[in-house]
Amino acid sequence: MSEQPVSRPADFLRGLAAVLALTLRACPGALAVRVGTAVLAGTAPIAASWLLKYVVDSLAAGDLQASDLTRAAGGIGLLTVLLAASSALSSYTDGRIRRATSTRAQSELLTAVNRLSGLSRLEQPAFHDRVQLAIQGAQGAERLVGAALQGVQGVLTLAGFLGSLLVISPTLAAILVLAAVPALFAHLANSRHRADMFWRTSSLARRQIFYRGLLTDSQAAKEIRLYGLGDYFAQRLRTDLDSINEQEERLDRRLAAQETGLAVLGAAVSTGALVWAVHQAAGHALTAGDVSLLIAAIAGMQTALIGLVGSIAQSHQTGLMFGHYLHVTQVRDDLPAPAAPIAPPPLSRGLELRDVWFRYTDDGPWILRGVTLTVPHGTSLAVVGLNGAGKSTLVKLLCRLYDPQRGSIHWDGVDLRDFPADQLRRRISVVFQDPMEYDLTAGENIGLGDLGSLDDHGRIHAAADDADIHTTIARLPRGYDTMLSRMFFPDDTEETNSGVQLSGGQWQRLALARALMRSERDLMILDEPSTGLDAVAERHVHDRLTALREGATSILVSHRLNTVRAADTIVVIADGTVREAGTHEQLMTARGPYAELFTTQAEGYEESARTQDEGYEESVR
Repeated sequence: MSEQPVSRPADFLRGLAAVLALTLRACPGALAVRVGTAVLAGTAPIAASWLLKYVVDSLAAGDLQASDLTRAAGGIGLLTVLLAASSALSSYTDGRIRRATSTRAQSELLTAVNRLSGLSRLEQPAFHDRVQLAIQGAQGAERLVGAALQGVQGVLTLAGFLGSLLVISPTLAAILVLAAVPALFAHLANSRHRADMFWRTSSLARRQIFYRGLLTDSQAAKEIRLYGLGDYFAQRLRTDLDSINEQEERLDRRLAAQETGLAVLGAAVSTGALVWAVHQAAGHALTAGDVSLLIAAIAGMQTALIGLVGSIAQSHQTGLMFGHYLHVTQVRDDLPAPAAPIAPPPLSRGLELRDVWFRYTDDGPWILRGVTLTVPHGTSLAVVGLNGAGKSTLVKLLCRLYDPQRGSIHWDGVDLRDFPADQLRRRISVVFQDPMEYDLTAGENIGLGDLGSLDDHGRIHAAADDADIHTTIARLPRGYDTMLSRMFFPDDTEETNSGVQLSGGQWQRLALARALMRSERDLMILDEPSTGLDAVAERHVHDRLTALREGATSILVSHRLNTVRAADTIVVIADGTVREAGTHEQLMTARGPYAELFTTQAEGYEESARTQDEGYEESVR
């Protein structure tokens, strides 16, 4: 867990201003109506109380005319009707504000996260905690608006009744205001403690989502049931829940104790004020109307003060929570934009890595240590090495998902950092080692490789054919319209048994087809493209890839050395450095690390084939 952010008044005010600005962008009309209802709800009780005082004093004096009584009663009735209508209209506009602000806030939040060009922030647990709290802040934006409007209503009511009490007794008005001060500070402190608690428990809350996903995910279900992990993960979820609940319980106990004391204080003050008013009326210092106004004012002020204090506390807490939203939406890109951006030209000369050093964190180990490579245009480079050597990291740097800490990577002599990242990536086609499996149709899974051609069925079929997956898809229940998921129905329908799950090798070929959708690619990168394929499928796919890569610039990352022999250049990465480079024949002649790896793998293949032959002969005998 990273250091807990400090809650400052400026953070609250900044959050409040941001939420109001967000609401103005999302639904200005509904906000204007809601402000009007808040003003009406705040002032109508004062007007009704003064009308009631007028009626009571006139009745006591015996000089009230029937017409005056009718007008006064009609005025009170009209205010009652307006308050009822205002309440209904407030509920309606609150719903509109809630829907509009929540949609707008979450849309802006996800847009901001997607605006991050690289991966470094998305791999920081503290940033994920921020995102989780930002989502809560976005969902609670309308609560801050409601609390602020409730505060406006409370201020109007409080000011009106306070003015009424000042007419009757300035001393009593001061006592009632002073009695509310402890409640205000107590609620503000509690709102700050609650916001801080959300930060402390944010990682626990994210782990709950992880455990729930594990226990309900169809992919995880196999291992969870095989190894009997269900109760184990359920217990870990309960442990985290208990930890969160324990902290909430301590805070709630503290709040209950404070509210009890504040309620006793409020009751004592109001009772004392009422006793004083009765004695004043008995001595004819106050009229009956004054007493009725006093009772209404005390009740109205206490209600307004409780509402005002509560709205301030709610606004304070939500404003602090919204600070996380502001942090995420205003976070700086982890890949700095070029000062003078250049549009990447079609690759014509080649790629060059110059003394590239990289590590994922400032205090972490170096993954790449001074890598220098050249990939001429129209040639193929194969990168081999043991697991953890830095091969996949090299792919991420070429896609500019990260920038090297030292050294540089050049595209036709231009540093990749001088290109806008999104424009560079449009010229690259990649099959990652761990490709995504989207819960979408087979056609959509392929078409996502080029959104502009998502509806071009001819190109999708051609890419599938190149990846040797067309026949498999064509045999699915609905062909390319078959949903590749057991979790969702296609097109929001409820067709039973309409989803299909592919095998690992089929998903790999589907990912390859997605990469082949990019017809204008200048560079094709294949990171372990044959993972999950059987030997026959692997050979077939690599034959197809060899044909597709002919004359194109390509980089193949693989630990299966039988698939890289045809590459123009093979480099061996070990401990983050280039140990040797050359063609297959040159490296075998050199008898270095590549030859040792190739010979070891070849012996394994021969041993496997010999074992299979012996087993076959034994079965025949």
